[in-house]
Amino acid sequence: MNAKYQIDEIDRKILSHLVKNARVPFLEIARECGISGAAIHQRVKKMEDSGIIEGSRFIVKPDALGFGVCAFIGVILDHAHTYKTVVKEIENIPEVIECHFITGGFTFLIKLRCNDHQHLMDILINTLQNIPGIAKTETFISLDQLIEKQINLNVDPAPTK
Repeated sequence: MNAKYQIDEIDRKILSHLVKNARVPFLEIARECGISGAAIHQRVKKMEDSGIIEGSRFIVKPDALGFGVCAFIGVILDHAHTYKTVVKEIENIPEVIECHFITGGFTFLIKLRCNDHQHLMDILINTLQNIPGIAKTETFISLDQLIEKQINLNVDPAPTK
């Protein structure tokens, strides 16, 4: 990974198109950017090699598949040194879609999707709270997702030293 690669305005335009639709043909992006299709391929390859982008994905809407309950669970460990083994156990729970090691009162913040509240309760009682090393959990149920977006490519990150 090349941490020194700096994106320019053309790269930002390319990323903007790819974020909206990863299946957009490179020739279409090339026309919009005023450069060749080969140049688009080269720039995308450089951004992949430098770790700025990775692959492309379809976005599966959990609600459409019956996973209508979104919950966030704060997890507190009984001993901090167990976090790696606890994460391995959490990773094996199919309903877990994100797990963050965070600051504050919790060790982890987990995002999961379940069919209904009974399913959520089952995961909490019979799976998550049975993982050795977990001392306590606190569950927050999302009532509605109000914002979902990718990073704003028109905002420059703070300069690094």
